[in-house]
Amino acid sequence: MDPYEKTAGLLAALELQLHEQGLWQTEPPSEAALSSTMPFAVDMLTCAEWLQWIFLPNMYHVLSERLPLPTAFCIYPYVEEAARQEPGLDAVLPAISALDDWLGGANA
Repeated sequence: MDPYEKTAGLLAALELQLHEQGLWQTEPPSEAALSSTMPFAVDMLTCAEWLQWIFLPNMYHVLSERLPLPTAFCIYPYVEEAARQEPGLDAVLPAISALDDWLGGANA
């Protein structure tokens, strides 16, 4: 399977889980929140917001432009920690784990 197709499938699975857990939002956060310079925008966004409004759009851009896929990738520890505070986020951990496994070097 084409690595971009596989990545797209993994991102779609994550997006589906966010929807199914009621974590998907229809209104974006403020511009200020979206322009946070902190890792994962932890000072302004919840983990689910970061996944929806920053991570997924950036990854879809990588796919649409066929830019190099990341090979040093590890967001599971952040999402796992955030899941302790965000109800429903634990359900996305399998999708995050699959992304970490794939983008953490397996796609190289």
